[in-house]
Amino acid sequence: MAKLEKAEWVAGQIGRAGVTVIDPRRPMKYLAGHLPEAINLPVYKAFGADGGLLAPEALTEFIGGAGLGDAATPVLYDSPEGQNAAMLAWILEYLGRTDVHIMENLYEGWKAAGREVRYRPVVGAPTRFSARLNPAIRVTAEEATAASGMKFVDFRSREEFSGVRVIGEDTPGHIPGAVNLIWRDLANPPELILKPRGEIEELIARAGVMSSDRIVAYCRSGPRAALGYLALRAAGYDVRLFDGSWAKWTSMGFSVEC
Repeated sequence: MAKLEKAEWVAGQIGRAGVTVIDPRRPMKYLAGHLPEAINLPVYKAFGADGGLLAPEALTEFIGGAGLGDAATPVLYDSPEGQNAAMLAWILEYLGRTDVHIMENLYEGWKAAGREVRYRPVVGAPTRFSARLNPAIRVTAEEATAASGMKFVDFRSREEFSGVRVIGEDTPGHIPGAVNLIWRDLANPPELILKPRGEIEELIARAGVMSSDRIVAYCRSGPRAALGYLALRAAGYDVRLFDGSWAKWTSMGFSVEC
């Protein structure tokens, strides 16, 4: 699982051989200021036009083409609310990486502390990135509908979960039997990507999730659930990500609940 690191640790990794600092935000955010030596690997490009995660071959081409290779340790960071880093960390873990680090301090906190910021883009040299898939941390739509003994946790807003608010052409409601744990409650902007573990555990328990549960995290399309996945994994829970999430579930005509 991805390991959260303090800004001081990250500062000590910048410029070291065998370390690649990665900014997973959109290019405009990256060009408005980024950590020294950081390459831009915008995580939204890991998804196709249909909103689904790219095939492993396309993911490895995308990641390696941006400059992250097999021999380099990835160090990620993000802005509020941390969805980009959480999503990319999960993708790297799904592709078999066990050496992913995430700066727990958000970029804005790094900058506010007077640490060095750069504005010119860093172009990573294309390199080989190999996949060794770890399907144990992913749930497909077919697996989700057939899941037995799994606890579905919906990380969308309370209004989306209840069906009061609908985005676009979405079907209102949630996966039958799911509980709601709002992703924003787990985040801790503007300084940190996540709240302290004790506070997260309290939120998890309040949502009705037990330490013995086998959890499936979902949201509308994946990124919010990725932050939930990161928080629950950091707290020691058994969790997998349904990256297709609500959009995929409803597009396949599966049953819903309000």
